[in-house]
Amino acid sequence: MPSIAVIVLAAGAGTRMKSRTPKPLHPLAGRPLIAHVLSTAGELHPEAIVAVVRHERDRMAEAVLEHAPHVRIADQDEIPGTGRAVEQGLDAIAGFEGHVVVLSGDVPLIDAATLRTLIERHESQGNQLTLLSAHLGDPTGLGRIVRDGSGAFVRIVEQKDASDDERAIDEVNGGIYVFDAAALRTALATIGTDNAQGEKYLTDAALRIQASGGRIDAVAAADPWAIHGINDRIQLADAARELNARIIRRWQAAGVTVVDPASTWIDVDVSLGEDVTILPGSQLHGATSVAAGATIGPDTTLVDTEVGEDAVVKRTDATLSVIGARATTGPWAYLRPNTIVGEGGKIGTFVETKNAQLGAGSKVPHLSYIGDTTVGEGSNIGAGTITANYDGVAKHRTTVGSHVRTGSHNVFVAPVEIGDGAYTGAGTVVRKRVEPGALAITVAPQRNRTGWVEANRPGTAAAEAAAAAEEQAE
Repeated sequence: MPSIAVIVLAAGAGTRMKSRTPKPLHPLAGRPLIAHVLSTAGELHPEAIVAVVRHERDRMAEAVLEHAPHVRIADQDEIPGTGRAVEQGLDAIAGFEGHVVVLSGDVPLIDAATLRTLIERHESQGNQLTLLSAHLGDPTGLGRIVRDGSGAFVRIVEQKDASDDERAIDEVNGGIYVFDAAALRTALATIGTDNAQGEKYLTDAALRIQASGGRIDAVAAADPWAIHGINDRIQLADAARELNARIIRRWQAAGVTVVDPASTWIDVDVSLGEDVTILPGSQLHGATSVAAGATIGPDTTLVDTEVGEDAVVKRTDATLSVIGARATTGPWAYLRPNTIVGEGGKIGTFVETKNAQLGAGSKVPHLSYIGDTTVGEGSNIGAGTITANYDGVAKHRTTVGSHVRTGSHNVFVAPVEIGDGAYTGAGTVVRKRVEPGALAITVAPQRNRTGWVEANRPGTAAAEAAAAAEEQAE
């Protein structure tokens, strides 16, 4: 590839999004829009990438550098327009004499292969400007590419200035360009803001290059989505559906079963192994990874969660958690951050965990809250158990050993430790250490007061039923 630099335009306010969030920072498949563009730019291995910012400057710069720390930040001044933005991007790479690729921070589906084709055409033809176009079924509102009878580029005409014949053209300007750096600098220096909007337009650079005899060409993208810009929430949703469909098809081709692609969402940074099955209504977000043979869903949301081989994760909401090989969770399980379920372990129905680590084979099967807790291997936590981890001021930890059996409806008042091999009785409130192998019981002896219903609830159905039962027993 020839020597290139990339300028990414991200200075606009994006008012049609009607949002407090700058348009390039709206999320798409787990990344901000601009992060997709920066990632593609990086695949070209350019000498430099420059992001031009203005609206919400500090917020934009922080987001850009978070996703691509090597990017140079250029600030657009009070002069509006894409031409001025590119001009100030050029200032950040003063002395660069190669080819300048201009991208928009709100066109997230542009791909490196399309850009390489564009750059190769630009280089091989000796162009001063090569722009990316696309053929659209509905080109309304976009600038048309006018060609002569031989198919050579003639000019770009905006819809408002186009004749009826020109409006019938379906090839549109995609707003993605490759410029010769010297020609671009010369052209921008001659462009002013004497127009209805008072802006310095990048498209005017094409007119200047053409007027000076420079060669210009337009290359139609094979994939029209490559030029799909995001201006409002409708277009954002359209792009999300398209990108998600592509992600799903890629994983299906790699050996993943997605039962219902229409109800499944997978972020771009998710990793899946062979023979993973994803059931309907599942969402895999962030840096989630799922190992071979695991089953996810139905109705499951995983965020930054690691799932081991052959695990079954059913109707589970998990964030920043680890679910070990052959472990099971759900249905209706809620795994909050720093939950670790060991190999073969279980988090069952209506169980919530937080900052809890379960050893291999340990289980919390039913109706429990387990927070700030460590459980050893092979232990079973009885139904309805609660770790009382908060004393009103600070959180405290519960430690349960290996091969422990705790009864139903227990409360562990932290900080507390239950030793290896210990048992607890049903209804026990554990307030102090339980030694290994001990049985902890705090339930008072049961007392039955004979005749209480007859004496205190005479004439009720319960009293009549009791009397009948006594007669039958006699």
